[in-house]
Amino acid sequence: MNEVRVGEIRIGKGNPLVLIAGPCVIESEANALEIAQGLKKICSDLKIPLIFKAPMKKIIGGQKSLTRSRD
Repeated sequence: MNEVRVGEIRIGKGNPLVLIAGPCVIESEANALEIAQGLKKICSDLKIPLIFKAPMKKIIGGQKSLTRSRD
């Protein structure tokens, strides 16, 4: 496996575990920030790098058209 860099975080090729996590749908900015802060605290306590990922668009029910997540 090749090494991939995301900012200062290195993934693969023998590097430590990295958590890539976030909500499937952003219900509000406040909700996204609350989730991000919670994940950051957990990962900081465990000394695991975090990449916070949240969608800007989501396919709903297998439809081919994309809709934006609620703001």
